[in-house]
Parts: sequence; C-alpha cells; structure tokens
Amino acid sequence: MSAVGPGEARPLIAVFSGPTATIGNSPPLVTSNQARARHDLPVHPGRFDVLRAQRLAAPVTVYIAAHSAHPLEGDAAELYAPPDGWLAADGTFVPYSPAAATAATIAGTPVYMATLAPDDGLYLLPYMARQADGSAWDDATAEPFAPRERSRQTFYPDASRIYEEIDRFGIDGQGFASSLSTVADFRFFRAAPSGGYTKGLAASARTDEGSGDIGPETLGEDYWIYFPYHLRAEPHLITLARATNLVQQVLSDGAGLYAGAQWLEGSPTTEETMYWLGLLIDTTVPLVGHSAQRPHQSTSADGDRNIVDGVKYLLSGIALDETGTDRVGAVMIVDEVVFAAREVTKTDARPGNYEATGGHGGIVADMGGYGPPKLTYLPTRLHTHRSEVNLTKLPDEVAGVTGRPAPGGVVGTRVRVKDAAGELLASAMPQVSIAKYGRYMPVDSRTDPGLDVEVMARVEANLAGAALAGFVGEGASPYGLMNQTTDNALTVAIYCGYPVVKVGRGNTGGMAYHMEPQFIVGDNLTSTKARMLLMAALLKLGALPPAADPFHPTEAETAATLAAVAAYQALFDTH
Repeated sequence: MSAVGPGEARPLIAVFSGPTATIGNSPPLVTSNQARARHDLPVHPGRFDVLRAQRLAAPVTVYIAAHSAHPLEGDAAELYAPPDGWLAADGTFVPYSPAAATAATIAGTPVYMATLAPDDGLYLLPYMARQADGSAWDDATAEPFAPRERSRQTFYPDASRIYEEIDRFGIDGQGFASSLSTVADFRFFRAAPSGGYTKGLAASARTDEGSGDIGPETLGEDYWIYFPYHLRAEPHLITLARATNLVQQVLSDGAGLYAGAQWLEGSPTTEETMYWLGLLIDTTVPLVGHSAQRPHQSTSADGDRNIVDGVKYLLSGIALDETGTDRVGAVMIVDEVVFAAREVTKTDARPGNYEATGGHGGIVADMGGYGPPKLTYLPTRLHTHRSEVNLTKLPDEVAGVTGRPAPGGVVGTRVRVKDAAGELLASAMPQVSIAKYGRYMPVDSRTDPGLDVEVMARVEANLAGAALAGFVGEGASPYGLMNQTTDNALTVAIYCGYPVVKVGRGNTGGMAYHMEPQFIVGDNLTSTKARMLLMAALLKLGALPPAADPFHPTEAETAATLAAVAAYQALFDTH
C-alpha cells in the first residue's frame, strides 16, 4: 500500500464489528509486577513485566540507551550521529558537545533523550491497576466464575481501538508505523458488537457514526462474547436482521464515499455471515470479512495482519471491473489468502486453518509477499448488487404457513418481510434447521415419518411459531441421500410448506444432484452455507404451497409444490 500524499483525499472504509470476535479481543489485563511490588502483593515469576497499550496523562522525559534497538547497532556505530548526551555514573545527564566528549564523559552511558507526550498516542506501559479490594488482577474476573457484575470485558466495543493500536505499534516491512492511517480513513460501526457499554455512553464519547446516546447495554441482547467462557452469549436471528439493515444503510447512505467494507467476527462463523451479507447487501463496493485465531496483542496475533491485508485488498482495486463496480462479491481474507465467501470454511483453530470447500475454485486472490494482491479466480455466482435475494429485490410480503402437521391442519398466512423504509423485519427471519445423516441410526422405517421425532418435532414447533421455515438435509457425500425415515419426515415438512435443501456432508467436491424432485439440491454448498441461502430464498419466495394432508398430497398439490421448488432451485443454481 502506498501512503497518500499531503493534501490528497484518503479513501474511506466502513468497519463493522461482529459478535464473539477474537480479532477484536485481547488477553485479560493483568496487574504488573511493578504495581504488585509497590503494594506488597505477590509478584509473578518471570524476567519481564507485562506491558499494555495505555495513554500518558502528562509529558515525561526519558533517556534511551543508544544502540539498544538491535543487537548489531553497535557493530555499525560509525554510521551513527553522536547521541544526545551521556548519563554519568551518578545519573547526571551531560548533553553532547565536542567539548563534553571527554574520556570521562564517554565512560558514562550514551543516551538519546525523548519527550513522551499524551498527544503521541498509546504507549506500552506497565499495567498498574488493581482490584477494588487492593488485590491484583490475575484474570478478567474478580474471582473464578464471577458473575458479569464482577467481570471485566476483554472484547473491544468497536474496532476503532484495534485499528489505532495496529497503526501505533504495527511495523511494516520497511520499518514504518501508521500503516493504516497513511492510506485510508475509517468509520466504525457496531453492527453486532462483541463488547458492550453496560452503563451506557454519551454520544460525545462514541467512536462510530451513529446518532444519539448509547444507553446501558445488556449481554446477549446488545453484545455477544465468548470469554469469560461461563458468560458466553450467542447472537440470534434478530441480531442478524439488525446487522443486515445497518450494513445496508451505511453503504447506501455512503454510496460513492466508501471504497469498501470490513466485517470482523469470530472465526467459526465469519464464513456464514459473509455469505449472507454477500447475498443480501445491495452494494457495488467490495465486502471483506476477517477473523483471528489469536487475540489482539498476543504473540503472533494474526488478526492484525488480516485487517491490514483487507485494507490492501480494498485499495488495490483488483475486485473492481472497468466501471469501478465490485465483480468478486463478498470475500474472507485470512492468512494472506482471499477466499470467496461462498466456499470458505474453517477447519481447525489455528492460523492457516481455512480451506475452499466444494472442490471448484474458491481462492479469489493471493496476498503474499510485498507485491500487490493478484486476482486468481473470479466467481460466477450472483452476489451483492447482482444477487436476486438482496434487500432491494426482496418483496415487501410473502406467503407463510401456520397450524399443525395434520390433515387440514396447515393454513396459509402472510409474512411482512420489509417495513415501509425497506428494512428487513426481524420478525420475518426464517427458522432453518439442519438434519444430519449418519448410518446405523436407531430405527429405519420406510413408511412412518413420525419415527424421526427430531424432524417432526421441529415441523410442529415451526408451524406454531415460525411462518417462514425450512430444512437442510446434510446427507451422504456428495449426493445428499439420507435414511428413508428422515427423508419421509422431510417430505412431510415440504408439504407443510417448508422447503428442504439436500447437500453432501463434509467438504464435498461433488455436486448434490437432483435425484428426488421434491427436494432442492445445494450443489457443492456445505450445510451451513446452504442454510444461509435457504433463509434468503425464503425471504424472496415465501413458503411452499401447503397440502391439505401433508402426509398424502394430491397429484395437483404435488405439481404445485414441484413448481415452487423449481423457483428455489433456480436460486441455488445461481448463488
């Protein structure tokens, strides 16, 4: 990335904070040994004290030992200008001058003199804070398994501090800092954040671009964490709807302003969210997702580099066609690899653990080395501004179903998808479940779907509370075939109005073929990706036409269902 010259306008990038994000997390703040010694507390073993990024309250002058930044600086001492002076044995500073450079003065410690000021930004300093009772902090919680009220948060409320620390402490290959601020400006948005303001925050203190105050926020409703582990909270469908609306609003209101957007989320689920955003968000700018396997500030934190690479990708322009419009779609950038969001999946909890699934491409670009990123693969699937299920193209209302799975028990209803402002309604979010195939099941019946109690119970629960719903059947690889009992139960679900997608289990390189006409086939999608596309398709097409008796549909009802399934299949064939 090349720095923007003086007077030149920097590109603007929108940064969205997502849930349970290791990339936006840091190790717990632990009381330093300097503070422990000052207050007669037991010290931690080890040679070095812990240093954490903090701000100075007042300027301070420090003396830095000359040639101490590298073990071979002194080997090239003749290439250096004289130091600022010396510290004599009694600690007196003697400024450099030719006259002062006597043998006696030179016998002292040559030093550089620096003034550290609050305006400089963050510095790595000993962490001096203690608990309210005077004891040392050894973890995020006041005591093991403490409730939220006695626990500190390790996740950042938005990405602004993360970017500041990368800019301040990150060093590029040429030895310079400020690798982000010299190339772009950033605006930060809390789409589904990992950290929350439990006591609220005045608007004047906010770092994002929203309006109004942030009131007191609640864990599990306004923010979602995984550490401390006993306080773990998972986002829900309402969260996804809200985040989708925010991303769309920001990029629509900022059309022509943003060079692209970055989304930060926990590594196990970023792939799902990015595929969803690539389907739903109507935008012509690139969408980039990032995760991390190691917390920010920890040894070899991979998230920092992923963020820098994401900025590099957005500013390179390789994702744009000749009109300046994104031609790649949503991607995930980790470990110097750019994956298409549709294909990427996490395989293990370590850097280098992402793979392209499906056996047919998936690596969009290479980020390695010092050169610019290079486009290596162009997806053919519809995405963002070309997607048939983006927010702009979703209808205001679709058909739904309600009732119970019995003859005459399922009736049609209407589901409002968007409000008057065109925003996705959380109440419309479909309930899509995954049914997984395994050989040697407890029972196998070729006639009684009721023996698959899991599927049938979910059908009954959906009819009672989810007008839009569906299933993904993760069957044998690659064809998606399942045992007859489950297939029969899923067929009942179909004639209750709930579409069912079949995919192969695992990282299948083959396509799930259309072998059973009542089922949608998901090609080479994983079950989690098929779930996201089916949710989007339900918002576009609504429920299938229910049969009067879901267990025994008529010939006309079967024909109507197969016609509706064909419309779903068209979306799965192209997205």
